[in-house]
Amino acid sequence: MDRLKAMQVFVQVVDTGGFTRAADVLHLPKATVTTLVQSLEAHLGVKLLHRTTRRVRLTAEGAAYYERCIPLLADLEEAESAVSIGRASPRGRLRVDVGSSFGRELLVPALPEFFELFPHLRLDLGCSDRAVDLIEEGVDCVVRGGHQPDSALVAKRLGTVHFVICAAPAYLAGKPPAEHPQDLRKHDCVNYFSARTGRTLEWAFARDGERVVLVPEAKVAVNDGDAYCAAGLAGLGIIKAPEHLVRRSLAEGSLVQVLHTWRVDPVPLYVMYARDRHLSAKVRVFVEWVGEVFARSYPPAADPALARAKPAAVAA
Repeated sequence: MDRLKAMQVFVQVVDTGGFTRAADVLHLPKATVTTLVQSLEAHLGVKLLHRTTRRVRLTAEGAAYYERCIPLLADLEEAESAVSIGRASPRGRLRVDVGSSFGRELLVPALPEFFELFPHLRLDLGCSDRAVDLIEEGVDCVVRGGHQPDSALVAKRLGTVHFVICAAPAYLAGKPPAEHPQDLRKHDCVNYFSARTGRTLEWAFARDGERVVLVPEAKVAVNDGDAYCAAGLAGLGIIKAPEHLVRRSLAEGSLVQVLHTWRVDPVPLYVMYARDRHLSAKVRVFVEWVGEVFARSYPPAADPALARAKPAAVAA
């Protein structure tokens, strides 16, 4: 028996909650995963896992062994990276999940640079706005915006996402001007609801000491950034969109800004990873690199939404 391989497989079974999921993550046949764990139990002379048809859970001995395995495997990965190809060039498979729009607009276009810097890494990139369970799904880190209540994760702030209130010219034609956030109640809007909580997100504005927070009435609400911007481009109403998603449309004139004298509350963007895990070299270099990618798109001192967008010419 390959004791190291068996240990790695055992940890993955625990992390993902089952043999089938562990086999998928490790790209191994399920029978191989089962055999390795059984061989490890036979070698140790103890039962590590309670198995039922619906779930897998640790025995007391399994829990103690798992806690010892985590730092050992992490230290081994670090040592191999440092000795074989240097700490700046880690190897292995990295599993990352990012918001769909962030992946399409900012991350994926920058990936050639990432692989030039780290040619020995392989990336499994999930692009979605859904909630991701890092431990259960075997994901190394995620990039998400907004308040992050999960204390089990380390959240490193990448920067700030700015928003633009905008709409298609075809929608705005003949509509009353929107000069105050309350004027949105006279318009069709498109809302966004969280894929994690189902809550519809608020629109918050500030100007000259006045603050307005509201949730506009909307015929359409979506939970995906790309679909949200598509709804605005289709003329379904006014949207509150991340600037990086609409900068091209604003420049081309297919979207125009409204309420340009009001500041829209920005939201922080974080890269997050499990708190109780050793930060491996491959996760560390990705966290540092994705921070640099975001900083290039959003310089800290700039408010790109106000700098790039132009006010709409709206007929009274």
